[in-house]
Amino acid sequence: MENYQKLEKVGEGTYGVVYKAKDLSKGANGRIVALKKIRLEAEDEGVPSTAIREISLLKELKDDNIVRLLDIIHQESKLYLVFEFLDLDLKKYMDNVAHSKEGMGPDIVRKFTFQLIRGIYYCHAHRILHRDLKPQNLLIDKEGNLKLADFGLARAFGIPLRTYTHEVVTLWYRAPEVLLGSRHYSTAIDMWSVGCIFAEMAMRAPLFPGDSEIDEIFRIFRTLGTPTEEVWPGVGNLPDYKATFPRWNGMPLSKAVPALDGQGIELLRSMLVQTLPRPRLLSQPRCCSRSLEARSHGHANTFIDTTLYDSVL
Repeated sequence: MENYQKLEKVGEGTYGVVYKAKDLSKGANGRIVALKKIRLEAEDEGVPSTAIREISLLKELKDDNIVRLLDIIHQESKLYLVFEFLDLDLKKYMDNVAHSKEGMGPDIVRKFTFQLIRGIYYCHAHRILHRDLKPQNLLIDKEGNLKLADFGLARAFGIPLRTYTHEVVTLWYRAPEVLLGSRHYSTAIDMWSVGCIFAEMAMRAPLFPGDSEIDEIFRIFRTLGTPTEEVWPGVGNLPDYKATFPRWNGMPLSKAVPALDGQGIELLRSMLVQTLPRPRLLSQPRCCSRSLEARSHGHANTFIDTTLYDSVL
């Protein structure tokens, strides 16, 4: 730790405290870094599995839209992860522009959505679910580029339809299959979260701001319709699905998110379609759709693939 000087505490999450720090090592030129001290449940038990998981995943992830892990420090009973320092997240950014006349602007919404899908596709291509996508976990650098951060709940998936823990995604961005108690899910849960964030950027307000799990479920059903066995085979067998749920027909997405144009609505529909996990958008950025043009540097003529899942990965 002698190579790092703590400057100030900048945040605290489920798994640790984050400090702004200066890198004093030779050749670092005093660069500013984010120093994440992992909270150890018991000193005599060593490094928790959550930290080991985060480290192992981040070592594999090297992409322009993924926050870079610079160093790992494990000494005695303490574990520190050193990341590139980005002091602005998407939540703060949206709060800052919430009262402006223009809001984020459609070009910024398109750019951030493209970079978000590009980053999450990189994770999925490496057989990794993020599982905790939310505006607070999306950081913005000085060039205005968005990067995915905080893989504290992420987990590699090597077997299709593997069983996972229930509590994984912040409530407002939680996929319906997770809310309904499914232990079997795939990359589709991340794409649901992407859709919620996309809509929130466009609307300047959360799409499904539930204050409890049942309120979240009902908000989703009011907008997209209560799922049936016809549109979602097996939904009635999910642990938290109730046959007594109110039967909503849903509404046009254009009414729920009036800020989006026709192409934006179609892209959002492919992320949230019928609350059914199987056909959600495949997060692969190939030049085969004009639903979302990336305005970010280096991707001026690139479009997002809106191919739907033809099977659960």
